[in-house]
Amino acid sequence: MNWSEMQPLLTQGTVDTLYMVLWSTVVSVLGGLPLGILLVLTDKGGLLQNVAVNKVVGVIVNIGRSLPFIILLIALIPFTTLVVGTFIGPSAMIVPLAIGAIPFFARLVETAVREVDHGLVEAVQAMGGGVPTVVFKVLLPQSLPSLISGITTTVIVLVGYSAMAGAVGGEGLGSKAVTYGYQRFETEFMLVTVVILIAIVTVVQLIGDGAIRLLARRGRTAS
Repeated sequence: MNWSEMQPLLTQGTVDTLYMVLWSTVVSVLGGLPLGILLVLTDKGGLLQNVAVNKVVGVIVNIGRSLPFIILLIALIPFTTLVVGTFIGPSAMIVPLAIGAIPFFARLVETAVREVDHGLVEAVQAMGGGVPTVVFKVLLPQSLPSLISGITTTVIVLVGYSAMAGAVGGEGLGSKAVTYGYQRFETEFMLVTVVILIAIVTVVQLIGDGAIRLLARRGRTAS
């Protein structure tokens, strides 16, 4: 296979991969952020201490994190079909990708929020701030660098998940690598897909690191 034949396949595969990763990241953040905060707030000594709720949410998150993605992908085929109307294609793959990443990101959020100085929380409470004020004025702003790091890690994980999804009709670079690189023994095509995936991960990491450094500089300037 020459470059003129590979280029359209690689371009479409890259577009599909970025599409899947982008939207599954959005859903993962929207789902994982409140879950992670809830784990902190309902924990022992938390602002909304509730052992029962904390344990239930914790078990759900742990189960979600422990399932291998390829098994989760297959197990969710009926649900994906119900939501999207099909279990094949980039749009369908957003469902299992997001469900697989939500518990992962939730634990990263929990870790980030727990690092916030409890003295700041107590100070806001002393001034009459309620739970929403503590969350939006203290916990989220103070943990923002760690949250960005968590989002970066989640995106990189989703890039890997999307490649696996390609083996089950998910399209993207994973699908192209299996169809043209493995099944047709096109070693060069396989290598190019690997290089593109590495490039995507590298760019994502650079963007995440840059955002964290920018926040750090703003913090030093403000202080």
